Amino acid sequence: MLFFLLFSSLPLFAQQPYDLLIKNGRIIDGSGNPWYDADLAIAAGKIAAIGTIDETKAKRVLDATGHFVAPGFIDVHTHAEGGIRRIPTADNFLFDGVTSIVTGNCGGSVTDLPAFFEELRGKGISINVATLIGHNSVREAVMGRAQRDPTPEEQQAMEQLVEKGMREGAVGFSTGLIYIPGTYSKTPEVEGMARAAAKYGGIYASHIRDEGLKVVDAINEALHIGRVAMMPVEISHFKISAQKLWGQSHRTIAMIDKARNEGIDVNVDQYPYPASSTNLGILVPSWALADSFEAVKMRLQDPKIRRKIAAETKQSILKKGFKRLDYAYVARCSWDSTLNGKNISQINKLWKRRGTLEHEVQTVLDMIERGGAGMVYHSMSEKDIERIMKYPYTMIASDAGVIEFGSGVPHPRGYGTHARVLGEYVRKKKLLTWEDAIRKMTSLPAQRFRLTDRGLLRPGLWADVVVVDPEKVKDRATFVQPHAYSEGFKYVVVNGEVTIEEGRHTGIRAGRILLGPGAPQESGTSSK
Repeated sequence: MLFFLLFSSLPLFAQQPYDLLIKNGRIIDGSGNPWYDADLAIAAGKIAAIGTIDETKAKRVLDATGHFVAPGFIDVHTHAEGGIRRIPTADNFLFDGVTSIVTGNCGGSVTDLPAFFEELRGKGISINVATLIGHNSVREAVMGRAQRDPTPEEQQAMEQLVEKGMREGAVGFSTGLIYIPGTYSKTPEVEGMARAAAKYGGIYASHIRDEGLKVVDAINEALHIGRVAMMPVEISHFKISAQKLWGQSHRTIAMIDKARNEGIDVNVDQYPYPASSTNLGILVPSWALADSFEAVKMRLQDPKIRRKIAAETKQSILKKGFKRLDYAYVARCSWDSTLNGKNISQINKLWKRRGTLEHEVQTVLDMIERGGAGMVYHSMSEKDIERIMKYPYTMIASDAGVIEFGSGVPHPRGYGTHARVLGEYVRKKKLLTWEDAIRKMTSLPAQRFRLTDRGLLRPGLWADVVVVDPEKVKDRATFVQPHAYSEGFKYVVVNGEVTIEEGRHTGIRAGRILLGPGAPQESGTSSK
């Protein structure tokens, strides 16, 4: 009887060995090679075959006529720790073609990775998630926000936390050397933690110490750390953010080329917008923000210290080439949402103050005293953006988190980064070819972060796939109206499951936790 049941099912299995078949598409496989016509079959979450495939062999068929079929995009620079917990469907990323993200950037990460991973597996997530272990988070766990060097015991404790994170599944070590408390660290402190991550095959991903007037020194520091730790380097959101240095990206790119020629394994990532997004505190000297929020308020309430902070803030703004703070917009203000979307010059006027930089600096200090704000800074040039985008070793990354639709006035990169590259810089400006743009979003990130089973369309790899209309793909999010999903992604498939279909999220949560090389790979990689 058992023999009969087994063999009676063979004709049906032979007829439909595939769960999903994407027919009639133009394959862009992620390698940078030219597109070609083929069908793509998926079985058990993985790519099973590419070629001319009989549609009767699949349980479900998707028509990709006139569309490109590409690997799902890998966004290597995100800040998703909080948002993915609240919104595990990660809609803003998926509608932009992103199927995998690397979070924990700029030195800020979860430090209890097993609990974080278990929470995500319990909820179920619609996107694949990898994480770095962050220097600022580790330093704060050991030293608080102290502005001093670590003791030998504290240094050892921080390195042990990094090693622990790597063993638990981090893909590397990140720094945010412009942020508190990382800005208080000296290079040898970072070197020690980088070496700890390197033991487990980790990458060094750095928001460097300065992206403006001292950008050259900051790049050199990142390259030095990669050299002494003998580990790959990723320079985050590569840019020129001082108006006085606009156009100097040819010099910073040459530094990357020189380092690679010397044997340093270094790449960069970039978002395709002339504005950054971070906090209000970066405008003031870092020493003013040390220790607790109460300590910061006490400094701001001391007239002598406040004058010193104000003077240094003004000089810093002027040195970068800006005369007013009309380039600094509030993205989210928790204590007064009416300020969202306004720049500091407008807020200064709203508060009935004189229209001078001195008064605008006082407005900034008052805002910090009340709790600060998330900001968008329009501080870059389009010429530098285009030059960096054409650079072969540049990856596309959003520097965004999982966004609650309609909340605040966030940077539009959280919705439109990848669609903007394809619609604006490929189709319209022809700055890149389709094949190279997609390489920068897929195989290059996968190679950089050692995600060896993703990033290409190859039989045997996980089936993260996007079906994109080359005539319609575009970003809809703007700085004025950022809450708008990208268009043109007909289907987005995550681990073989159709998650975006004809403009709607199907609710499927087939995402996985992507563990780094230091963790046992058998240790529950699925979020389901």
